[in-house]
Amino acid sequence: MAEQTVEELVADVFSRGCTSREALEHVTGKWSLLALSALAESPHRFGELRRRIEGVSEKMLAQGLQTLERDGWVHREVHSTIPPHVEYRLTGAGAELVPHLLGLIDFVEGRMPAVRAAQAAADQVRPPR
Repeated sequence: MAEQTVEELVADVFSRGCTSREALEHVTGKWSLLALSALAESPHRFGELRRRIEGVSEKMLAQGLQTLERDGWVHREVHSTIPPHVEYRLTGAGAELVPHLLGLIDFVEGRMPAVRAAQAAADQVRPPR
């Protein structure tokens, strides 16, 4: 049986072995989603991103950016200045991805009154642990 090339594989996120699951997880993780959204505003240095994304640890942001770079959504550029600094920006693919993520963010933010009402009703029936 001939081995399939990457181009021949059909992505099916519902399939256990599909690599699109992993890629989807990478872009929809809380910190990655926020990093991509921040980079849609403009390129950022690491410290700027960390300040922009309140609550993210240095470790989680670094891991997320490395993953997003590996997947081709983010470009990391090292500037040979003194002191040296690193800047992150979206790649072309990242720029195509971000409007979809921003749409999701806008949708969720716009539904928060209904979400809070649903949570309050659910908590009446079964209090949170």
